[in-house]
Amino acid sequence: MKLINIGFGSMVAAGRLLAIVAPDSAPIKRVIQEARDRGMLIDASYGRKTQAVLLMDTDHVILSAIPTETLCDRWMDKQEKKEEA
Repeated sequence: MKLINIGFGSMVAAGRLLAIVAPDSAPIKRVIQEARDRGMLIDASYGRKTQAVLLMDTDHVILSAIPTETLCDRWMDKQEKKEEA
């Protein structure tokens, strides 16, 4: 299982990740609030400003303080290595 570092020692399974999105739009803010209400929100930003929202196939929503571009690069590196193997 490949893991992606989402900051501050937190990792997520690369194979379970569906999308990495910016937290700025109203629909994403609604997704975050709905996940919070259902108890499916994981805040891995450690009190810092949320810069990326990770949507998982388990219906969990994860908040990260690492920018979306950085997380995308890390995710794509895992995908490319998976294809090579």
